[in-house]
Order: sequence, then structure tokens, then C-alpha cells
Amino acid sequence: MKKPSAPQESTSAEPRLYRVVATRIQALIRDESIKAGERLPAERDLAAKLSVSRASLREALIVLELSGIVEVRGGSGVYVSEQATAQADVPEVGPGPFEVLAARRMIESEVAALAAKMATDSAIDAILTAVLEMEHHHEDRASNEQADRNFHLAIARATGNTALVGVVDYLWNQRGSLWHKLKEHFQTEDLRVTTLTDHRKILEAIASHDVAGARQAMRAHLERVTRTFSRG
Repeated sequence: MKKPSAPQESTSAEPRLYRVVATRIQALIRDESIKAGERLPAERDLAAKLSVSRASLREALIVLELSGIVEVRGGSGVYVSEQATAQADVPEVGPGPFEVLAARRMIESEVAALAAKMATDSAIDAILTAVLEMEHHHEDRASNEQADRNFHLAIARATGNTALVGVVDYLWNQRGSLWHKLKEHFQTEDLRVTTLTDHRKILEAIASHDVAGARQAMRAHLERVTRTFSRG
């Protein structure tokens, strides 16, 4: 009797949503004859026209900017660049920023809760050191971001679970070119100040061994970042 053949794996992965939306924006530029140097519809109108969320639209516009198809001008809008006539494929640049934030919100909220339960005095001191580094390097964006990373990893280490440290480190490393360009355009001074306040609240909850409070403080922090990057 002939054995049934094993199912074959798909040779092509499902395209990321930002690539799908970016391709639709390129089609709109072509179909509506929007010429180089001309402005695209406002984000709200463009999202409605394409029936997508502002977050998905923003990711797609950023990847088109990285591809040289559009130019995002802060306070002015999005304009078609001189390279927009090229039919280059939209590049795959890893998970979108909002994918990463959603994963972090789910995982790091529970990491913070476990840290509140397990943290030793030395682990709490390490989290505090990262907060103080962020405050000290507030004006130095590169050093501030490194201190931000140290903060989240210090919380993961406070759980005593090295696998969770690896997960948090992996998620942080998913912040690729799309994330950094989005952050460049839409991170505000208010968000940077509020991030410090959020981090203090997370630290206080962990230091107090307040499990529910630490979970909620981390979730609120990551939700705030998501709202800022999706709405500007």
C-alpha cells in the first residue's frame, strides 16, 4: 500500500501587512497620477480611502520612505519623491514596529509582574541604575536608548529566568530600520519625559513587590508608546 505523501510546506511566507499597504499606496500614486513633488492625501483621509488603520498606514509610509518612494516631511505631510516611478518591490525589513510593540505588551507585562514577585535587592538596584542612566542621558539619544534597553533587560533579569532575558533581548533586537525611522519622525519630547515617569512607576511597583501594579505599569507604558507612534 502506497504511503500518503507528507504535506509540502509553502514556499512563500504571507507578506507582512505593511508591504501589502505600501503596494496599495504605490498603486494609488500611479492610478491617481500623483506626480513627483506632489503631496499625498492627509494620513486620516488616506487611511479611510485604503480602509486600513492609521498604524498600518504609517508603517507602510515609512517603508516607502526607506525605499525612496515618498518623502515624509514633519508638519507638512507625505510627498512623492523623484524615485516614485521606479517599480521596485517593497523590501522586507522584518516585523513592523506595532507587531513588536504588541508582542512586548503581552510578554513584558508578565515579565514585570514576575520581577515584582522575585526581585532581590540587588536586582532592584540594577533597575534603578538603568532609570538613573536614562535621566542622566536624557539629551543624548543614543545613550538614552541604551539605558532604556538596560532597564527592560534588568527587569527580565530580576525574574531569575534566563529564558525570559533572552526573549526580551530578542524583542528589543527586532527594532530595525522601520522602527528607528518611525521613532525619528514621531517620538516627541513629551513622550521621552513621560517614558521616564512610566519607568519610575514600573520601578516603584517592582521595588514594592506589587505584582498587579508592575503588570499594569508596564502595560500602560507600552500602550502609551503605541498610541504616540500610531497617532503622532
